[in-house]
Amino acid sequence: MFTSNIGRLRFFFYSLGLFMAEAVAIALCIAATVGFAGLINSMPGPSRQGLAGAALVVSLIFVALRGNVAWRRSRDADASGWILWSYIVFSGIYAFLQAGALLVIDFGNPESAPGGLNLLGLAIFGLWCTILWAKPVAGSNINELTEVFDFEGSLPEPARAERTAASVAPAAPRAQTTRAAPAPQPFGRPRPAGFGKRGL
Repeated sequence: MFTSNIGRLRFFFYSLGLFMAEAVAIALCIAATVGFAGLINSMPGPSRQGLAGAALVVSLIFVALRGNVAWRRSRDADASGWILWSYIVFSGIYAFLQAGALLVIDFGNPESAPGGLNLLGLAIFGLWCTILWAKPVAGSNINELTEVFDFEGSLPEPARAERTAASVAPAAPRAQTTRAAPAPQPFGRPRPAGFGKRGL
């Protein structure tokens, strides 16, 4: 499940689902620690350390999940490795900065929000779009397609090998089964071999 290749559409929906799940998980962390009212009314500092720690752990888990999805998509499209690792590394840095922002942000002062977090988010989005629109590798694996969609049920390995060999190997020429007709036998008693009429 976590190793198969995925196409553009599945990568888009997987990423969207992980984004929504991470937002819900962060909201649950806020509700379980200081609460939304406590977060807005609290002062930046040690009072938010529990919230920041929980948010960091949750964000790193989702970074690993998004990295797995991006790796499967990059392998399907044979994309460049530096794009994949840049996406994963920047996502990890974003998780640390997001947890740190919860410690220092003052909701009464909008200027306290770090501006570099938004720039890093735009860079991650650009890398995500590059991975999404990467062209898939030419050709397809027919066994993988039949296993994914399972039109007629999965075949055992010997039967699958026989079907593959039958489709690839050329048809052998038919053997010639025509036999020479035996020579006709003369009627009557056969003559003895020898010289002249009576033989020797």
